[in-house]
Amino acid sequence: MAARNAELPGGERLQKVLAAVGWGSRRVCEDLIAAGRVTVNGEVAVLGRRVDPDRDRIEVDGAPVGVRPGLVHYLLNKPTGVVTTARDTHHRPIVTDLVPSEPRVFPVGRLDIDTEGLILLTNDGDLANRIAHPRHGIEKEYLAEVAGGAVSAGAVRTLREGVELDDGVTSPARVSQPSPGLLRITIHEGRNRQVRRMCDAVGHPVQRLVRTRIGPISDRSLTPGSWRELTSDERKALSEAVGRAAQQYDPST
Repeated sequence: MAARNAELPGGERLQKVLAAVGWGSRRVCEDLIAAGRVTVNGEVAVLGRRVDPDRDRIEVDGAPVGVRPGLVHYLLNKPTGVVTTARDTHHRPIVTDLVPSEPRVFPVGRLDIDTEGLILLTNDGDLANRIAHPRHGIEKEYLAEVAGGAVSAGAVRTLREGVELDDGVTSPARVSQPSPGLLRITIHEGRNRQVRRMCDAVGHPVQRLVRTRIGPISDRSLTPGSWRELTSDERKALSEAVGRAAQQYDPST
């Protein structure tokens, strides 16, 4: 029955509905479905299932997913020592502890535990999916304090043109050195610990790393551990950056 239901026309894809009500990005929601944790009208769902969220009874781990909440978009200045996840089995502090618990939100992308700076949290699964997709090339800007003193012009050029890492050469980056041992690096990839590995590769290990911008979004006045909602202008700018119509992005319209 579940396999036949997956082929029915119309409705919305189940992972899209789950993302819209705050269960995570579409990829996270696909993993929930694949693990057999999602049911529709009492039946275990399969990937590809289409549903009517206003009529079908959808549950995750036996709990109803609830009605669709209004979309929220938080900008958080993550301090060091906080994990970028919605759950942590080691009971470390997590980013969702620092923002309101309702409606449920999840982080967009990640910052490693030793990196501080800006990160978005939202219940907007479509937005998260678009920001993460490589085709949009959303920039992330970092300030990196590195060991070894002033970085040579040759090393800066290597960082700009592409660094050979164990998972391939990095895409071109924008790199400047505002002062000796301080690098401003702008990338549009999302590899794990990428900036740290780039700096290691040119002989200047990172001592402190702060993300200062996500696409068009920045805020120098936001202190570590603090958060705020995006303004309407910021939502519009981010909407344009990821190629989504502004009227879709603003829940008040």
